Amino acid sequence: MAARPSRDAVHLFVEDTVLSRIILLIMMAVFIGGMASTFGDEPGTSTVPVAYRPPRGYVAYRATSPITVDGRLDEPAWNAAPWTADFVDIEGERRPRPRFRTRAKILWDDTYLYIGAELQEPHVWATLTKHDSVIFQDPDFEVFIDPDGDSHNYAELEMNALNTTWDLRLPKPYKDGGKADDAWEIVGLKTGVHVDGILNNPRDTDRGWTVEIAIPWAAVAKLSHQPVPPHDGDQWRINFSRVEWQIRIVDGKYQKVPHRPEDNWVWSPQGVIDMHRPETWGYVQFSTARPGTATFHPDPAGPAKHLLSRVYYAEAAFFKNFGKYTRTLEQLELRALHDATLAGPLELQAADKHFEVTANVRLPGGRRQRWHIRQDARIWSD
Repeated sequence: MAARPSRDAVHLFVEDTVLSRIILLIMMAVFIGGMASTFGDEPGTSTVPVAYRPPRGYVAYRATSPITVDGRLDEPAWNAAPWTADFVDIEGERRPRPRFRTRAKILWDDTYLYIGAELQEPHVWATLTKHDSVIFQDPDFEVFIDPDGDSHNYAELEMNALNTTWDLRLPKPYKDGGKADDAWEIVGLKTGVHVDGILNNPRDTDRGWTVEIAIPWAAVAKLSHQPVPPHDGDQWRINFSRVEWQIRIVDGKYQKVPHRPEDNWVWSPQGVIDMHRPETWGYVQFSTARPGTATFHPDPAGPAKHLLSRVYYAEAAFFKNFGKYTRTLEQLELRALHDATLAGPLELQAADKHFEVTANVRLPGGRRQRWHIRQDARIWSD
């Protein structure tokens, strides 16, 4: 899924005089400053809120019975697995609720990571039948997986209601110069789709479609050095997305409404129309406990990682304007760049073309951990 320009616009009308032009400039400055104070640190980083908003979390239990990948989530193991929270707009609360409900489930065993999803839809349609097509040109369901949570070397899988898939690997996000590796394949992938209605039939009203996915651990292992299958309590960064198009029926056929961009509905919101912001993806915590009995534990380093991300975006904006990075954090003029979980101030090491910021984090039990972020958005701990 690609990013697109903002849908908001400000329309101002003034008379063509010198005084009115001055007033217009003042009003624009006040408006931009207000937007920055509301959503972020400055215009270049306005999609990064000052306050930390934890991504969504989910406990994935071991499957208690065999799974047949046919698109029907009717096995006992699926019945015991909890649903995620309903999907929201990719930009979060400042956008309307999605028109149709979407939610997902996750299971695992010694061989596979299982994902199931339910997509309510009164008109289920799809056109693409070739593997590795740009699937989001149809309504689709998407999975993003970054096992070690470093924002690099992550996988994306898209599929439509015809069970056509597109799997790819990103060495790093597009915004940081990453290029999609379409030749990368999830060897041994299993997918299934069930349509509750009639596919591609404008004359009926459908109830929606469900998808079922089995991703072999052997394929996921190539994305990081995390143990597979995961250990009890391990957490991975995962997100789900649904692309939906507004359609109309013309001469008995579905047509996309002209000049209407796609809707992007996600499990854990990005705050901006770009799925390739792995730092905002949800946390999936793997559990061997009886389904429904484990407690999700928020990432204790989450607030510190958020501060590092704010610095990263501010440095990127500074570099775009001046062709180099700052030598001090004070040059970025970021507000509230501290948190109670930090054992000291953030540390910056920088040159014109690269930088690294370090956060010393207090963890439960008196432990400490050092987290780092650099100019290509990679974030990691010692």
